[in-house]
Amino acid sequence: MITPHEATQIINNHLFSFPPELVNLDDAHGRILREPIQADRDFPPFDRVTMDGIAYDIHGLNPDNPVLIIENTQLAGEPPKALSGPAHCLEAMTGAVLPKGANTVTPYEDIDIQEQQGQKIAALRIMPARKGQNVHPQGYDQPQGEELIPTGTRMSATQIAVAASVGKAQLSVTRAPNVAIVSTGDELVAVHEQPEPYQIRQSNNHALRAALRDTSIPSTFYHLPDSLEKTKQGLAQILEQHPVIVLSGGVSRGKKDYVPEALESLGVQKLFHKVKQRPGKPFWFGTKEDQNVVFALPGNPVSTFMCFHRYLKPWLEKSIGLTPNPPLLAALNDHVKFEPELTYFMQVKAYPNEEGHFVATPLEGHGSGDFANLLQCNGFLELPADRSHFIQGEVFPFIPFT
Repeated sequence: MITPHEATQIINNHLFSFPPELVNLDDAHGRILREPIQADRDFPPFDRVTMDGIAYDIHGLNPDNPVLIIENTQLAGEPPKALSGPAHCLEAMTGAVLPKGANTVTPYEDIDIQEQQGQKIAALRIMPARKGQNVHPQGYDQPQGEELIPTGTRMSATQIAVAASVGKAQLSVTRAPNVAIVSTGDELVAVHEQPEPYQIRQSNNHALRAALRDTSIPSTFYHLPDSLEKTKQGLAQILEQHPVIVLSGGVSRGKKDYVPEALESLGVQKLFHKVKQRPGKPFWFGTKEDQNVVFALPGNPVSTFMCFHRYLKPWLEKSIGLTPNPPLLAALNDHVKFEPELTYFMQVKAYPNEEGHFVATPLEGHGSGDFANLLQCNGFLELPADRSHFIQGEVFPFIPFT
């Protein structure tokens, strides 16, 4: 058997590089950007009025008699108008371009507007504090050509808004692979079916699909019975159609665990089988001629879930070009004893303390089949195999799944 660290190295040596594709902006949410997005012009692109009020030249204002003649209105979306003289002003609306000759805006709350001799007059109650008041200068946020969103970013609603603002109607993103999710075993029935007392409903495939959707990866379900020939036939077709294959079950030492034999008979090279870890010890990994990568995960639900988040998800994120997040650490909130010489991926509930550091409370379930226990958890704490006692306050790698 190999260690989790060795397994990770082998997996990372077989990253795929999925090609880019152009998608419409509204279809880019959750996708991985393959080109940087730059400001196509200054942000903001003009001196922008930030409050409804009057725009004027501060140097033309008489401090002893701060009264200005209102000569026009500057609306948002209009070309800039111009002041005709230093004692004049324009009403200016939020979002409008600052009129030519103006350099300051005073909001309506600080002026009185009245009629005098047929003219509309604005009398300032509060003198402006400075030139440029209530004006957002051109290029103040970002200059033209500045990189706004780097390559490798997962496009969120915020990034979509920024891309729209620079005219990106289409974006170059990674073409997401359609992952085959393959369940195995005669004991499984579909979710909508009523199981016999000796059967269980499929859950791993639905958990894997939901987890893949968090990475905006599509998937297709398959199921293989406990038959070597049918497993070979099914996998042969799946290998033709999917570059990435995730199996659940059929990889241990049971009399009908045919997955390793079937894969190797189809030309899939085994790179490792079994990892010194709990849960997930029977994990199998292999590739076929750089065309397929196969993650054959143990069938127990907690094992499947842990192996996905510890191995498969990071591989997928690297392969689609996602900029990785820094690794997380969490401090144990209790003493833990684990004597087998295996890396222990312990189920925990982690939360930030007052200093902002994660603290992890152990929530050990009843084995790797106790999927319901994960409802109380939000990740796994990775405890090393070279120790059996772990002390409260010690810090270890934390693998979140929510």
